[in-house]
Amino acid sequence: MKTDKEWQQQLSKEAYQVSRQDGTERPFSGKYYQHDEKGDYHCIGCNAVLFSSEHKYDSGSGWPSYWQIADNAAIKEISDSRHGMLRTEIRCQQCDAHLGHVFNDGPQPSGLRYCINSVCLDFSSKS
Repeated sequence: MKTDKEWQQQLSKEAYQVSRQDGTERPFSGKYYQHDEKGDYHCIGCNAVLFSSEHKYDSGSGWPSYWQIADNAAIKEISDSRHGMLRTEIRCQQCDAHLGHVFNDGPQPSGLRYCINSVCLDFSSKS
């Protein structure tokens, strides 16, 4: 496991604040919010594949949203009662990066909306 100092050296200031300190980027500001290229979205911390462009959709929330994760083993869910509301936080299973939250108001077939901070993601194109 990396030290806090190693994370600070690896990540941008914003990526560190969001992924290691449970922050949130401003809505409608992330580089992947309106991104529509085909490929996979990876964890900024460890490069684990988290989401596919095939499962991305515009939720209107201001953050990239997906109705399915790439691999059930890639993400862990944690109950989050911060900020006066009950939500389900999602974190990378491999490096424990805070990614965002999952909600039960997404499209079918899953009915889920994985609402993710762009700054926590890297992208690899499928050309």
